[in-house]
Amino acid sequence: MGGPAGKVELLMPAPMQPIVAEQLAKQFTLHRLWEAADKNAYLDERAGGVRGIVTGTAVDAALIDRLPSLEIIASFGVGYDKVDAVHAAKKGVIVTNTPDVLTEEVADLTLGLLLATVRQLPQADRYLRTGRWLEKPFPFSPTLRGRKAGILGLGRIGKAVAKRCEAFGLEVAYHGRRAQADVSYRYYDNLVAMAEAVDILIVVIPGGKETDKLVNAEVLKALGPDGILINVARGTVVDEEALIAALVNGTIWSAGLDVFAHEPQVPAELIALDHVVLLPHVGSATEHTRNAMGQLVIDNIRSWFAGKGPVTAVAETPWPKR
Repeated sequence: MGGPAGKVELLMPAPMQPIVAEQLAKQFTLHRLWEAADKNAYLDERAGGVRGIVTGTAVDAALIDRLPSLEIIASFGVGYDKVDAVHAAKKGVIVTNTPDVLTEEVADLTLGLLLATVRQLPQADRYLRTGRWLEKPFPFSPTLRGRKAGILGLGRIGKAVAKRCEAFGLEVAYHGRRAQADVSYRYYDNLVAMAEAVDILIVVIPGGKETDKLVNAEVLKALGPDGILINVARGTVVDEEALIAALVNGTIWSAGLDVFAHEPQVPAELIALDHVVLLPHVGSATEHTRNAMGQLVIDNIRSWFAGKGPVTAVAETPWPKR
């Protein structure tokens, strides 16, 4: 069963921002897979006509192969590690993401998370709410003064985070695949060496196989007993078991985490630790920014099917094609 004659058919595997479904449904035939009682049967009936996927969830090779007319996968989010972009490229399918529009929001949240972790703001809030301030003042917290920040991944968001760190008087260093000529921050070609040189490690690097558990026990040991880990990237970038051990054993001092390896499941061992700050993946979660991200998804789909190419193609599926 296809869509009305002349209308391009799109597949939306799971619910997204209302703006996305509402706007695309005006121009395209939008198949809402999550509403189907029998998803396999639903796909079988419509697979041949689907030319685009609009998604905020995983798109694996099997789904790509199942849609013979597929041309584009418009992914919601700057990170697209849950989309098999390499396989999409092999099949000639364009993948897009939503960079830039969330940069400032995530950078703001990163510094907020850093401040909350260093100054123990959630703990102080709980202290007041439980009446303990009536008994005695909240203990002194650590400080940002005199600290050095190392940024793992100096991309768009990493640079925005670095500017904010500078505004707070922090010396900034970074680690990535290569040194960048247009920045003055010190570059480390070895992550362990950078961890040894700083006492705040901020993770802003993309997820995926190449970065899986990149922040491991060796890196955490190098960060040291005064060290603070801030992760707003992907939970998979950090070895979660090694991190728990480092926090329990005092290998590092604290952590502020917005992402986890198996979201929304968060290890009970992390939840039990009162000296860490845990957020439910809210880096870009404001109405303003999520709507802007949704609009970029819409723009990519409209631009592609208007014959103008994608707006923000990912590196694995460049446009124009090489």
